Amino acid sequence: MALILVVEDDEDNLELVTRFLQRKGHRVVRATDGLSGVKTAERCVPDLILMDLGLPELDGWEATRLIRANPATARIPIIALTAHAMSDDVNRAVEVRIDAYETKPLEYERLMRKIAMFVHG
Repeated sequence: MALILVVEDDEDNLELVTRFLQRKGHRVVRATDGLSGVKTAERCVPDLILMDLGLPELDGWEATRLIRANPATARIPIIALTAHAMSDDVNRAVEVRIDAYETKPLEYERLMRKIAMFVHG
């Protein structure tokens, strides 16, 4: 199964997503802010990143830019997890090269279909 990095600052959401992914057989590493998300991606080079966009310190937009700027992490698929569903937010996600977009509250089976587009197993 895949190694998935979940970058989420809300403890309850982080725990729910982690448990769901683990029940589906994935290994999960976690980060609670954008900067630690970037560092964890560099250290672990996961198969996929689930990136909350509304993060403290360094938001998910900028964290994604930094991940994309590093040749070691540039090709990791990133799915944005966000409460922001405005068209400007979707355009901004495309601009920073986010691969897919999932709005909160999460619909887990739909999220799994998106994850399956990028990882196998």
